Amino acid sequence: MASHIRNIALLTPDSGLRRGLDLIVGDDGRVADIGRALPPAPGAEIIDGRGALCLPGLVNSHNHSPLMIVRGMIEDVSFAPAYTPGVPQGHWLSDEETLALARLGVMEMLCAGATTIVDYYRCPEALAQAAHELGLRAMVGGRVMDMDSAALAEGRFARDEALGEATLGAALALQETWDGKGRISTILAPHAPDSCSREMFLRMRDLAETSGKQIHTHLSQSQMEVDQLRAREGMTPTEFLEDVGVLSPDLIAAHCIFMSDSDIARFGAAGAVVAHAPIGNASFGAAAPIKALLEAGATITLCTDTKSADMFEAMRMALASARWKAGMSFDFDAAQVFGWATQGGAAALRGHAATGTLTIGDPADLILLDPDAPNLRPQIDGAGIVVHSANAGNVTDVMVEGDWLVRHRRPTRADMTEVVQTAQQVCEGLWRRARG
Repeated sequence: MASHIRNIALLTPDSGLRRGLDLIVGDDGRVADIGRALPPAPGAEIIDGRGALCLPGLVNSHNHSPLMIVRGMIEDVSFAPAYTPGVPQGHWLSDEETLALARLGVMEMLCAGATTIVDYYRCPEALAQAAHELGLRAMVGGRVMDMDSAALAEGRFARDEALGEATLGAALALQETWDGKGRISTILAPHAPDSCSREMFLRMRDLAETSGKQIHTHLSQSQMEVDQLRAREGMTPTEFLEDVGVLSPDLIAAHCIFMSDSDIARFGAAGAVVAHAPIGNASFGAAAPIKALLEAGATITLCTDTKSADMFEAMRMALASARWKAGMSFDFDAAQVFGWATQGGAAALRGHAATGTLTIGDPADLILLDPDAPNLRPQIDGAGIVVHSANAGNVTDVMVEGDWLVRHRRPTRADMTEVVQTAQQVCEGLWRRARG
């Protein structure tokens, strides 16, 4: 159904802030017109924006939705649950448990304003199912690894070829079943250089070449990973990815914290993409060298990595951590990181139809922010107030391709209360198991 949204303050990365506009969405789910006091669109639902900020939907470039199970529990202990004893582990989860947790994680991202997400983990068909039910764009992958999951939590790296075959099989089955279904696309998702062998990364490279899929992985997220690759391969994780032939613009690498100057130069020269997770990085006292990576030629996108679904917080933390890491540098500003979260993220990730902006002909992926929110005033510079003061709780409505997926802060395709309660029950059971 067509929509005519009246009286909005439209903020886009390419045109800045424009107040008092109407935006019309056609029956095809695309932006049909933008202007002042436009005549009513025939047959369209008329919505009074009441001066609300209207933004392109946010692009959240790296997540593992079921891992919200350890949120609030892992941050005071370690950098990642896969490497941490005493917390629920991914290999414990059944398909049903994964689906319950993924529904909660995806719903949170959607209600926080993300219209395009990357999500990968075990039981990937459950992730795709959750995203499909809620209606947003999702690039989904099966987490592939051939190091023993249980051993990783104990700090040991033990090759498990059977696990590698099983996780790779699930990832390939996902592509057969879900690629192109609704708004779902698929990715190749080897977990990390330390949890995947050289042989597995070579297989990933070959699959990427034949399928045209991008590779999403973790890179240099801990000193332990760097030490393990030096011991196993005699090189850094970045040098390893270059050596196996996956360091390219088609590589999306999360974190990129513990990188030498040489690593940064290699990564940037390859034109590879950083999935910058400033919230999770900061939670264990780390910051990625974003200024150096950007200057070297890397592309920057933003993600919340399931520590929080709040991309506004991620934008704010991206600025703060980059300035701290670069020695109080003001080379970055709100408009730049807003671009990373919208148009830049959409351009860096292939396989979806999002553009990250709102011009005539674009898919109508948009969000509305509460026009009465005190924290969104004064509204002088649109990017400034959004990045420095907005939060996920300001998101009232979310549209993807002309479909309202969130209205008045509630998802339209899921029972929020049921999703929350079911996931809570699953979490309680898994934490009882973790605590023995």
